[in-house]
Amino acid sequence: MPPCPALGRMASWVTEESEKLPDSISRMTDVEENVPRKDPGDAESRPCKPKSSGQTREDKGSLKDPASRLRDTVNDVSKLSIEIGMNRDFHMEEKVLPPGSLEGRIKETMHNAFWDHLKEQLSATPPDFSCVLELLKEIKEILLSLLLPRQNRLRSEIEEALDMGLLKQEAEHGALNVPHLSKYILNIMTLLCAPVRDEAVQKLENITDPVWLLRGIFQVLGLMKMDMVNYTIQSLQPQLQEHSVQYERAKFQDLLNKQPSLLDHTTRWLKRAAADLSTPLPSGPDAADAASSACSSPGEAANSPEPLSPTMVLSQGFLNLLLWDPEDDEFPETLLTDRARLQQLEAQLRQLTVLASVLLVSSSFSGSVLFGSPQFVDKLKRLTKALLEEFKCRPEEEAMLTVSEQVAQEIHQSLKNMGLAALSSDNTASLIGQLQNVSRKENCVRSVIDQRIHLFLKCCLVLGVQRSLLDLPGGLTLIEAELAELGQKFVSLTHHNQQVFGPYYTEILKGLLPPAQVLETEVKSL
Repeated sequence: MPPCPALGRMASWVTEESEKLPDSISRMTDVEENVPRKDPGDAESRPCKPKSSGQTREDKGSLKDPASRLRDTVNDVSKLSIEIGMNRDFHMEEKVLPPGSLEGRIKETMHNAFWDHLKEQLSATPPDFSCVLELLKEIKEILLSLLLPRQNRLRSEIEEALDMGLLKQEAEHGALNVPHLSKYILNIMTLLCAPVRDEAVQKLENITDPVWLLRGIFQVLGLMKMDMVNYTIQSLQPQLQEHSVQYERAKFQDLLNKQPSLLDHTTRWLKRAAADLSTPLPSGPDAADAASSACSSPGEAANSPEPLSPTMVLSQGFLNLLLWDPEDDEFPETLLTDRARLQQLEAQLRQLTVLASVLLVSSSFSGSVLFGSPQFVDKLKRLTKALLEEFKCRPEEEAMLTVSEQVAQEIHQSLKNMGLAALSSDNTASLIGQLQNVSRKENCVRSVIDQRIHLFLKCCLVLGVQRSLLDLPGGLTLIEAELAELGQKFVSLTHHNQQVFGPYYTEILKGLLPPAQVLETEVKSL
């Protein structure tokens, strides 16, 4: 039986998981799946693909300093475990390629070539079942991997029905009944799939072409594999979180034993936070809001007779990380592994500040009727978010020119569509000018919004995200959903960091705060 044609020449073009295809195709293209699969040690026995050599990990070489060693050690060994432990909503997702992308076209070409070849094999006289056997073997492996440990009877049934030795003998005699086997596989999938996949499995039952049916089976099995992975992740999350905390702390302690000065930057970071809390809040347009908030501002803490506590200092320290100067190399050692996440949060915070500022300025020109329409507000938010993506590749002032013009045009047209008075040329020019000024960090509207978002994040650390959302400062209600996402990420990151490094923070703060002010003997999780 001739093997499937080699498609390895396209391997260099594809770098992600093959879209819902069997391992025999994915491995031919040297694709990297994000779902664990069986060790391909038996590759030489597969008739549909050439034997592929395993990839080797690059030698990272010697580490230059303890900080680099901390980053590399934790990230290399326990990165996924840490991510799962920090993010309660962590789940694996299939990568969806943009329509018409080069990678998508190449994948589609490869997939079609494989399935066309399979169709040719089955249409031959006599039929060639070599690739079908390979696919059935992989289907069997996937079905068995979806079983729970207690499902021994179903496991035995699958082993018997898909006995590869028996199926190979039937294929050699030209008696392999592919439609019957496909029907059996669909019945098993109906038993094993999550309710959300019932409809997809039922649609497969209407497919009569054996090749298209096998193709559909692999597509749905790919979804079922992802469901099982996410179910397993959720089940193991408490254990993974505990493992992550213990692992990070042990690794850090090992490095601290070799480098006693490893906490110097962390100490200076906490000193700076305590100093910020002791500095009176400058008078400003948002001072009244801050003072009246349920979460006290740094200035309010300073004017209050209540002494500083370790929790207050840590809260301020975490907020300062969102304003960290990229040129400042004295980043806290205990947060080095989280620096990339903090930078992402900082970028998200900056985008929300501009978004809320644009909406606030726009509302003053649009009137309550237009901004009272949820459809319009949602459309304007989506438009602004898409335009703000240009901040990544263009200067803010230049990108804001496009934002201001597009937003002004959208408001003008929407007013006309609703039968309201359209913006005059003077109002349009004024709106564009005020929106352009939002690109300046010293802009009054942007400054107020920035202060209020930081105040919201501080409330999240003290009160929790849901309670903080109940009393949002003015100007933030239109971005409530986005703030909830940002706040949850920030709280999860700081909570995990405190679980790992709380004992170190406690000892540092005992030395920073006078004994009379240290009201907490242990830093508690925020």
